[in-house]
Amino acid sequence: MEQYNPIKIEKKWRKEWEKDNNYQAKDKSRKPKQYILDMYPYPSGGGLHVGHVKGYIATDVTSRFNRMRGYNVLHPMGWDAFGLPAENYAIKTGIPPAQTTEEAIKNFKNQISSLSLSYDWSREIGTHAPQYYKWTQWFFLLLYKNGLAYKKKAKVNWDPIDQTVLANEQVLPDGTAERSGAKVIQKELEQWFFKITDFADDLIKDLDKVDWPAHTIKNQRNWIGKSIGAEIEFPITKTYNLKPKTSIKVFTTRPDTLFGATYLVLSPEHPLVEQEIRNPKSDPPAGRAGIQNKFEIQNYINKAKNKTEIERTAKDKEKTGVQIKGIKAINPTNKEEIPIFVADYVLAHYGTGAIMAVPAHDERDFEFAVRYNLPIRQVITPRKDAEQNADTRGKIEGAYEGEGIMINSGEFNGTHSTQARKEITEFVDGKIKTTYRLRDWLISRQRYWGAPIPIVYDPDGKAHPIPLEHLPWKLPTDVEFKPQGYSPLAQSQELKKRTEKIFGKGWTPEVDTMDTFVCSSWYFFRFIDPDNKKEFADKDKIKHWMPVDLYVGGAEHTVLHLLYARFFTKALKKLGYINFDEPFLKLRHVGLVGGADGRKMGKRYGNVVNPQDIVDSFGADALRVYEMFMGPFDKGIDWQMDGIRGTNRFLGRIWGLVQQNEKVKMQNAKRQSKIKNDLEQIKHRTIKKVTEDIESMNYNTAISELMKYVNEMYEKRYDEQDLTTLILLLAPFAPHITQELWEKLNRKGSIHEQEWPSYDKEQIKDEFSIIPVQINGKVRSEIRVSQNISEKDLERIALQDEKVQKFLDGKELKKVVVVKNKIVNIII
Repeated sequence: MEQYNPIKIEKKWRKEWEKDNNYQAKDKSRKPKQYILDMYPYPSGGGLHVGHVKGYIATDVTSRFNRMRGYNVLHPMGWDAFGLPAENYAIKTGIPPAQTTEEAIKNFKNQISSLSLSYDWSREIGTHAPQYYKWTQWFFLLLYKNGLAYKKKAKVNWDPIDQTVLANEQVLPDGTAERSGAKVIQKELEQWFFKITDFADDLIKDLDKVDWPAHTIKNQRNWIGKSIGAEIEFPITKTYNLKPKTSIKVFTTRPDTLFGATYLVLSPEHPLVEQEIRNPKSDPPAGRAGIQNKFEIQNYINKAKNKTEIERTAKDKEKTGVQIKGIKAINPTNKEEIPIFVADYVLAHYGTGAIMAVPAHDERDFEFAVRYNLPIRQVITPRKDAEQNADTRGKIEGAYEGEGIMINSGEFNGTHSTQARKEITEFVDGKIKTTYRLRDWLISRQRYWGAPIPIVYDPDGKAHPIPLEHLPWKLPTDVEFKPQGYSPLAQSQELKKRTEKIFGKGWTPEVDTMDTFVCSSWYFFRFIDPDNKKEFADKDKIKHWMPVDLYVGGAEHTVLHLLYARFFTKALKKLGYINFDEPFLKLRHVGLVGGADGRKMGKRYGNVVNPQDIVDSFGADALRVYEMFMGPFDKGIDWQMDGIRGTNRFLGRIWGLVQQNEKVKMQNAKRQSKIKNDLEQIKHRTIKKVTEDIESMNYNTAISELMKYVNEMYEKRYDEQDLTTLILLLAPFAPHITQELWEKLNRKGSIHEQEWPSYDKEQIKDEFSIIPVQINGKVRSEIRVSQNISEKDLERIALQDEKVQKFLDGKELKKVVVVKNKIVNIII
């Protein structure tokens, strides 16, 4: 008998498949479409490991499955090629990023090819290619010309080692840069922004239209951070150099707690702080009221300005602040004078940059009040009979943040807190207001390896968009990659000469490049029409293919990439280019594959498993099947070599079934009809289960079902049709062995172009019933029995049931009532 040799088989079919274009999507087809997309990878020098390819195998299984079901499938692949790692490698070695990126792409493609992932390579894109970033620049100009891109001075996270701006998400909770490990500082720079905040409401509302994991939708909502509350004014006590009736505006989502506000907190950047602390002319004359501790406050502000936003707002961070001595605020509900603090945990851009602190009903305020021995006044209680204590300092062990009945709140006592929100807001002449945590997207980067921003400046420093005929505005090559504290493009003589040649003497180019997230915010459109030289994609092709039907990638991209891609889509709709709201209808995340040592797979731990090594030893089919079988797709699991050996044996068993096929044909004449019917029912149940599991991306249970089917085939006699069904169901998971077996069964053409098996509903009717067992009228157990079982056997099985036995122990059995296929009632 010929032995299963995956290396030989797979080499044969990979060579054969390279000759044809079976996986090219058709832009014009009567078949229904499926756009199945991976989050395209960054092509690093280290290549892919088995954790990376888990998602690619899953989308390949789904793509192959849908082609067999009659869909026109678009399944492309490309490269998120710009980025800091290639630039840092260039700094270290002097090798240009363009060269190392192309080498990395070649390596990635070789690894992908060894797995026979059915990508449409005719649509391959790379964001570093001028023909691609031409349209990234076009998008920038589109937003700029429509008031959705602008430049302003802003404080940014600055990495002193990588010499570039970092997004908040690239800064760790301890204030260090995620990549370099440097202590991040705050720096003020002129930066370009996209007005994503214009779409905040739509970005929240349209999450109801997508099939995404619940935690991803929650993260998106939290990041946008829509809050509906009240803006309330707290008057300031009379003091030198402040205008009469000066007040501090506070935004709060809980105006019902206003009677419990015992102090205010201002951000270090608050206008009142800027005006009073940093202006030496505002010092009060001797004997006049005014701020008495400016030096102490200024020192605190100086320390705060070097902290990142993440450091300032971390939940486990000890809250610090300094009181502004000499002035106080007045609580508008009870006219009580309350102290004012400056504290770095309050951010200038959220709300008004000032908060009213209600320590009895906010955990953060509670921690601060305990530290500085400030009053803690409870104004809401879940109990209707609570005491009316004016000051509960020292009596409360934590903040109560829920709803309840108002106390210590004057005329509002006894009112429910939800009703008191509106009434107290009106009582103090407050205004209903909506705020957002979301800020405009800062896209400037002081890096070389990115898309140049298509802006030039006239001799007066005024910005001008580069005309479309000069796009792509190419990245120059005459630069030093070593960080200098400014954008590397500023060194380029070629870029300077190019600008003056086109626009005139004294004109200068923008030297920042765009955040690489800009490139990935629209790439799914370019896959639709990658060779179009007139527009980013043809409108008819967009209408045919978009939105993406299934998008698969890591959960680490739940906020930024998805948010930015949604923003681009909504901007395109607003400007009349498309007619849909969301780019990705269905999204699923890949569970991480850990190392065999239980740690995250990575070079630093020395536990990386190269997929090529597995392919060379066990074959690509064994790797593909194991990655889908190792556990639920969206759950993390550690790599185990025994699992690969197991799937290799499983494929070998299927190979053996086909090898026995001639012997089986001879036996089929003697085949017993009951055995035939048993396998027939099992076959149809297997088709149903595998079909439903692939649809729901429960790949592990689909393979488990196939394993059960194989076991049944070894135990029962089977015919060639049973065998054909098996290899058709296996084909999306293991393309090589199934194609080889298809050929051995003398079938013509590609197995991957065959029709997916269908099942007969009549064949999968359950022959078993679940019968409840009552004892003295109460259900105590359930038993699974054949529908054809006799009443006598049903009584016997019920009395032998383990749970029933516990109730019968020591009791007198009076009677057993059996209703066939319905119930067993035991009387004791």
